[in-house]
Amino acid sequence: MSNRHDTIFLSAGEASGDAHCANLIRSLRAREPHLRFVGIGGDRMAEAGCELLANTVKNAAMIYNAFKQIGYYRRLLKDVKEYFRGSEISKIVVCDSPAFNFHVAKLAKRFDIPTFFYVAPQLWAWAPWRIHKLRRCCDTLACILPFEQQWFRSRGINCRFVGNPLFDDMDLNVDSMRRDYGNFSADKARIVLLPGSRDAEIEHLWQPMQTIAKHLRGSFPDISVHAVACDTEKLDKLKASRIDGLECEFSTGDLFKQCRNADLAFVASGSATLQVAASGCPMVVMYQSNRILWHIVGRWLIRIKHLSLVNILAGRKLVPEFMPYFTSVDPIISAAENLLKKPEDMKQINHELLEIVRPMAAVNTSDTVADMIVSDLL
Repeated sequence: MSNRHDTIFLSAGEASGDAHCANLIRSLRAREPHLRFVGIGGDRMAEAGCELLANTVKNAAMIYNAFKQIGYYRRLLKDVKEYFRGSEISKIVVCDSPAFNFHVAKLAKRFDIPTFFYVAPQLWAWAPWRIHKLRRCCDTLACILPFEQQWFRSRGINCRFVGNPLFDDMDLNVDSMRRDYGNFSADKARIVLLPGSRDAEIEHLWQPMQTIAKHLRGSFPDISVHAVACDTEKLDKLKASRIDGLECEFSTGDLFKQCRNADLAFVASGSATLQVAASGCPMVVMYQSNRILWHIVGRWLIRIKHLSLVNILAGRKLVPEFMPYFTSVDPIISAAENLLKKPEDMKQINHELLEIVRPMAAVNTSDTVADMIVSDLL
């Protein structure tokens, strides 16, 4: 048993990290009821029993000015430092948001507090020289993509693949998602639009996705179009900027459920692509970037051939990705039409997507991470 006074400090900066930490807290409390949880995060962590020093999720959503963000996070780090100075903490868990959490981990090392990185920073994709910084401030690293364990271990990081927390709350039977496309007809395809959860994603992707869907309906008049928003606020944004001439149904929440009943998804790059993959739904991945910044900075920092998570995990271009695309949606329309006309290709994509997901969904990540942390506390 751990000491009944053990305190675990958790740091999450975005909604996804807030959800992962909330589930982790529940798993830890089930194993060690006397643990105390303090940290910075969001409402889900608070509901799970974490004493919040600051609601970083809510504040981050309210602050749009870059200079105000810098000031806010500097003040927050100062508050975290003072808390570390005056408290006995058994372990610190930093979840995702590496730009901020590297600073939290650095403070933890200054006070000699063991630090657990929950979700590995994607150093394999860009800025791999930061591995030296990670090695200095990380005691244990939880990898949520299968190939990451070997990558980080070969660079001297104590790590373990723990599955992917995205699938913890899914009642997922991978084999039941397989499709044969024997009776598939492109003329009656169901299209799902997933423009993302962040305002910037919606601003850059929602209009182009609608334009693409409208063009596809010109080629396949009987297709249906469905858009999914992460919450009611984002739903209102989508509805307020609908384009003329496109019939579209809307819903919030269960992305996986909608994609399970869809034939093709257009999805913003990010973790949502893994949820789409879990449904076995073929997809087109999109990301919009500033052309000048991409050519000056982005293309030189990125160290990998493919940019979408599903293609990275597949090790090849399994699904069409347009990352970034700049102005014309014509190539995206062409790729989608080509895919819809080839049910055998869609079948192959369906089967390979499910095999990609299988190892990540095989274990409960929150329980696995909780066992690792409790073992360290013994």
